[in-house]
Amino acid sequence: MKKILITGGAGFIGSHLVKNFSKIKNHKIFVIDNLNSYYDKNLKLERLKNIKKEKKIIFKNVDICNNQKLLNNFKKNKYDYVFHLAAQAGVRYSITKPKVYLDNNINGFFNILEACRDHKIKRLFFASSSSVYGDQKKYPVSENFDTNNPKSFYAATKKCNEIMAQSYCNIYNMNITGLRFFTVYGSYGRPDMTPFVFLENLKKNKKISIHNRGIHERDFTHINDIVNMIDLIYKAELKNKIKENFQIFNLCKGYPEKLKNYIKLLELKTKKKFKKNYKKRQAGDVIKTFGDNFKVKKLTKYNPRVSLSEGLDEFLNWYFKSKFKN
Repeated sequence: MKKILITGGAGFIGSHLVKNFSKIKNHKIFVIDNLNSYYDKNLKLERLKNIKKEKKIIFKNVDICNNQKLLNNFKKNKYDYVFHLAAQAGVRYSITKPKVYLDNNINGFFNILEACRDHKIKRLFFASSSSVYGDQKKYPVSENFDTNNPKSFYAATKKCNEIMAQSYCNIYNMNITGLRFFTVYGSYGRPDMTPFVFLENLKKNKKISIHNRGIHERDFTHINDIVNMIDLIYKAELKNKIKENFQIFNLCKGYPEKLKNYIKLLELKTKKKFKKNYKKRQAGDVIKTFGDNFKVKKLTKYNPRVSLSEGLDEFLNWYFKSKFKN
């Protein structure tokens, strides 16, 4: 019986991953989350309610910044693998509240590294972000591109995580894999991201903010594809197919969508016209995300399959049934 810890398991990606991993035979899934109030806590509680239906899942309210409580949790449960998804998310929030990111994304990550080192975890998988790439001159971006020019403090913390992880691999011979997520969306998604925020404004008859004339492009990747890729990366690890002790993977659809077209598609599907407020480019925003997913496809043989149209249908179906809208 293998024991897996998923931190941030009441979060968007974390809760979906927990549901997926609960189906793996001969595995016991442990979940920790501090259930903070960065956004509507009721949404986190609903995700938690959803995953608690699975008998193999054990949840504890643990803050990764509380090092002693974290170490006690590791000592008690003797994990084999750790998927670290707990973090303070959000590019724009990091501009006004950088210390929150220092505490959670750097100090908290250090606590995770130390706990994994002390308890000899077989491999740590951790969430990084496409934000580490900043603005590039060449696309698609691959894992070996320069990432030394972050546009936000959030991106800087994720870059720092990657450097810290690689140093632990070099010094302590640990096995660590970083997962760079590209604009993940889908049911139970975060309320501070589109399409959630656009639909909330639509409902309230408020304008949606479109920065930099809407020329941004995003590599929208549906949560189902993200979870399938993580699942297959883990299974590759179990089969000893990941040879390097430190690895980074882009987890993306591998195709950018223009923000203007994305908004038109939402309008088409909701049969509503958004009121628009065009604003200047916001600090921290990158112009384009477009990832090269060759490396993960080579390892997993998986090709992301959810189109933007299909993904928005899935999200809208959840959204209009959800009781968590303000």
